Amino acid sequence: MRIWGWGLGAALLALGLAGCGDKEAAPVKAAVDPAFAAEQQQWRLQRYNELHAPDGWTSLVGLHWLEHKAHYIGSGPGSGIRLAVGPAKLGMVARNGDTVTFTPERGVALSVDGKPLTGRIRFYSDRDAAPTKIAFDDGKGQLSLIHRGERFALRVKHADAYSRSGFTGLDYWPGGPDWRVKARFVPHPVGKTLPIVDITGLTTDMPNAGALEFERDGKTWRLEALGEPGRELFVIFGDRTSGHGSYPAGRYLDLPPPDASGNLVIDFNHAYNPPCAFTPFATCPLTPPENRLDLPVEAGEKAYHPPQGGA
Repeated sequence: MRIWGWGLGAALLALGLAGCGDKEAAPVKAAVDPAFAAEQQQWRLQRYNELHAPDGWTSLVGLHWLEHKAHYIGSGPGSGIRLAVGPAKLGMVARNGDTVTFTPERGVALSVDGKPLTGRIRFYSDRDAAPTKIAFDDGKGQLSLIHRGERFALRVKHADAYSRSGFTGLDYWPGGPDWRVKARFVPHPVGKTLPIVDITGLTTDMPNAGALEFERDGKTWRLEALGEPGRELFVIFGDRTSGHGSYPAGRYLDLPPPDASGNLVIDFNHAYNPPCAFTPFATCPLTPPENRLDLPVEAGEKAYHPPQGGA
């Protein structure tokens, strides 16, 4: 099923939304409830727009770990950290314990929150309440900081990235209303965590509020859910389509908190690929052993096929 699935392609074209993918329209899927079809199509369009935004995952062009106390950064040959895009000299990043600062190069037009950056600032990471985003190249480029374990890294995005301009769109499994399944939330003791390994090899103990149990094909299946009790849940899962039409490392689900009776709905049509499916510069958490289902989940996103021949 292409991004234009569920029979709403014509209506979306009329609204001027045809640019949401390079894929051809899929045949109209018959006997699908129009309200369900509209809701799924809306989710797919939102998903596409987030990926393809100027600062979306398809714009990610660099990941540079801070190995020393200070680094001069820029695209020029004299930079300690050489960026793939941006000015030859961008500035200097320095670390003192868990405090990171950024000092801009003189004469380089940079901004933070729309205001010119002219002096040294505290560089807040994605683990802080308000992460710092440094804009360059007239706002097309973005420099941010990520914190993983004891390490920090610079994350670089650019609106002109080939992975964005050559984005090939999204494919979907047929899915359907029957992949919207009722589940029962089984809470864990307060404070329980689950070790999650990311693509860099780092293991992080993440809050594990409980498990989700659901019925499919006459069997009961179980998925461990990440998150704090009473809040939205995050699920990383693999299934029998992983590496066989779906992204090999697994897929993600964002779920609402269970209701007062401990019930919720898992919509596998909303299973989506991790950022690592679109860029080699992401640090994606991987499927835990507990969430590898011996079940083909033929719903949600299929594996992404990147553009060929790009830089």
